[in-house]
Amino acid sequence: MAYNHGREDRKWRIWKEAEEKVLREHGVDEAVIEQIRMEDRADFNSNRRFYRWTSDFGEYLEEMADAEQQAEPNSVADLLDEIEDEKLYQALLTMDKHTLLILLLKMQGYSTGEIAAMAGLTERAVYKRLERLRKKLKPIFYPFGEI
Repeated sequence: MAYNHGREDRKWRIWKEAEEKVLREHGVDEAVIEQIRMEDRADFNSNRRFYRWTSDFGEYLEEMADAEQQAEPNSVADLLDEIEDEKLYQALLTMDKHTLLILLLKMQGYSTGEIAAMAGLTERAVYKRLERLRKKLKPIFYPFGEI
């Protein structure tokens, strides 16, 4: 939520007026009250700058988080559109739609059991498709053998 300077300023003024009323009732000199007001105002302005900065930075982080969430592919077509490596793209194009769906769901964090239920396959079939996918993609990621 954005920092509302006007609201915070009103709250500060109400607090300050109440404090000054108590000081006057106790016989504090007006020059001392004015000095306290100036120091409190300087503190308020310093805090205001900090809160405005943290508010702006918080909004920036929220926008970045939203952008990160939107970057996750939601369909096989989105997944293929995100691929920049030509060899990887061509290899994935040769895969059947069930394997690509399994890959997408795995990227989204689903367990093998959940993927099996969603894809209408057994868990063993999901494992086997992932194993075949790994074998097909291994030369792309490790062209000179494993590290």
